[in-house]
Amino acid sequence: MCSVAGIATMTAFPTHAKEGMWLPPNLKNQERDMKAAGLQIAIDKIYNENGTGLNNAIVLFGKGCTGEVISPKGLILTNHHCGYGSAQALSSPEKDYFANGFWAKSMAEELPCKGLTVTFIRRIENVTQRILDGVADTLRDAVRDSIVNARVAAAEKEMAKTTGMDVLIKPYFKGNEFWAAISETFRDIRFVGFPPNGIGAFGGDVENWMWPRHTGDFSIFRVYAGPDNKPADHSANNRPYEAPQYFTINANGYKEGDMTMVYGFPGTTNQYISSFALKHVYNIMDPISIEARTRKLDIWTKYMNNDRDIFLKYTAKRATVANGWKKWQGEVVGLKLNNATGKKQAYEATFRKWAEADNTLPWADVLLPRMQIAAEGADKVVAEEQYIKEAVLGIELVQQAGIAEKLVAVMRSKLSADTVKDSLGKLVAAQEAFYKNYDANTDKDVFKTLMALYFEKNSASLPEYYTTAYRAHGQDMGKWADDIYTSSVMVSQDRLKAWAAQPDSAKLQNDAAYRLYDAISRMRKQRIQPALTVYNTDMRFYERLYMKARMAHDKKREFYPDANLTLRLTYGHVKGLDPDGPAKYAYQTTLGEVVALDDTASDVFKVPAKLKELYERKDYGRWGVNGVMPVAFVASNHTSGGNSGSPVLNARGELIGTNFDRAYEGTMSDYYFDPNRCRNISVDIRYTLFVIEKFGDAGWLIDEMKIIKNKPAPKK
Repeated sequence: MCSVAGIATMTAFPTHAKEGMWLPPNLKNQERDMKAAGLQIAIDKIYNENGTGLNNAIVLFGKGCTGEVISPKGLILTNHHCGYGSAQALSSPEKDYFANGFWAKSMAEELPCKGLTVTFIRRIENVTQRILDGVADTLRDAVRDSIVNARVAAAEKEMAKTTGMDVLIKPYFKGNEFWAAISETFRDIRFVGFPPNGIGAFGGDVENWMWPRHTGDFSIFRVYAGPDNKPADHSANNRPYEAPQYFTINANGYKEGDMTMVYGFPGTTNQYISSFALKHVYNIMDPISIEARTRKLDIWTKYMNNDRDIFLKYTAKRATVANGWKKWQGEVVGLKLNNATGKKQAYEATFRKWAEADNTLPWADVLLPRMQIAAEGADKVVAEEQYIKEAVLGIELVQQAGIAEKLVAVMRSKLSADTVKDSLGKLVAAQEAFYKNYDANTDKDVFKTLMALYFEKNSASLPEYYTTAYRAHGQDMGKWADDIYTSSVMVSQDRLKAWAAQPDSAKLQNDAAYRLYDAISRMRKQRIQPALTVYNTDMRFYERLYMKARMAHDKKREFYPDANLTLRLTYGHVKGLDPDGPAKYAYQTTLGEVVALDDTASDVFKVPAKLKELYERKDYGRWGVNGVMPVAFVASNHTSGGNSGSPVLNARGELIGTNFDRAYEGTMSDYYFDPNRCRNISVDIRYTLFVIEKFGDAGWLIDEMKIIKNKPAPKK
């Protein structure tokens, strides 16, 4: 057979019943299966291009979460952890929204969230023919990209002009298809409701990525628009967005076996990854990240527990770091339990037989051998890069020192002295957000721990400056750290401002923190990144061809593209978690279980006093069921990062919950979906409504919503 001059990862398995993240315009292809699963509404109600589809009630929240519109006045429901950054920016020791929560009592009390955006997807269009017409499959990516990128840019510009909206074209199926998202991004978003951590982050790291869960992981925002109901910069003259579509809330609950749908923006998956590349994930990348983050989180937690000010500085950062840390642990366990590599190898053996016998794609038989050679040859450099990212650049001061490159570049420019000074001042002022949430003493301890890890694991390939500086300090990490954090101008914004008042490029280039950054940056650019570029370029080429070959091989299969932070729908059923057989977990948790976990000595299991009082009185308002307050539930929907905050819908497209997590046993679903272990976890909408009305005393928000709630049957 013919070979190709250079070819990245992708395999697939027979589709499990509820596996898949489906493109909304292609849902017609799933209609029969969805009807069999219980769907009770027309497919074109879920998505259409005439403005009446539920796609108009879903937003990309910020840069990586999902939110849903729940009132005609632009009220947005998302996760507590998705609102964490905004809460942190608005919090202070005097207004501690993590400890006390926040509930606006009127629109006048809603707080602007600087920099926060939400994006509505108005239409999704297949533009593959326009982008790939006449482009050969085996064209190497360097040449192919130049053609494709030019066509994408031209198409985006033309479509934006025609529609008057934003247009973003992304590749799907590893670049074998291209789809355009026509969207509107709103820039005036305001903070409305935020439960305290005792509700919104209950269970902390202990329960994160676990089932059962007892977390009220939700927060509320509002979209504001200009006078024409279109996106506008923040202004006191803006008004609440008049939503043409918003979700009806069904507060009647659900039972095990009921159909569910999750509609949102899953971030990244690699379902078709080869067995060779998968080994990088669970043998190299995940273990390194887990080890480095364990050490860093231990230090952060110690300082946060001892100082509330440091807690407020680090709580959002810690949540982000810990989220990946816990997820990767479950991912490694799940991949090994499922023997995912073995199953992929079995598929690859079948694929090779087909490729060797098939004449329609003469290059297909060389793909897997070349992918194996490329992946195994990159083991060492993949590990080195991961240690740099997680250990060296996991030290905040080292990462922050990269700003010095920009400062020096300004000083070397041919701008006038006044312009240079003004530019330096602006760059320094822009660092305010970093220093607002930074504690040098905490970071110094992180330095000592993570730099020791880096030296231990990379002793044969350290930058020369690192070994020289370490020896100069008597091979004592503590002394080296003391020197750096005492002398560096990067340690505080005040020091950086003092330097900018009398700028000296030589002083900056000799700064101890900058030299750490510069040495590792140079090594990455000179040795590591070139090797990774070769590997990634080859693998990307192979991966695209492998995906095309997979689809040719399995012509009867309905393929879904990997997640890429674009709008998708997945469907499944309410279903308890029973991974190993008889020891079944329930599909729902309750407030009684939350209160039973109360521990006043614990930061993560401390139940707010008012919530306990409501429980003791069984004061659940309209939202309890026979004296019980549901909290969270699990279902078999295929979700990923980015689905945080996604609406969980019943068979009629009504809102019954808000997705916020996956179960530990199934976090490997970004690479392999196991229907026995993969579960998405959601806040029951009744718990959300109860907390808003009874705990937050914000019933005025509920008055905006359209809620279906049947009256309980009379007692006999």
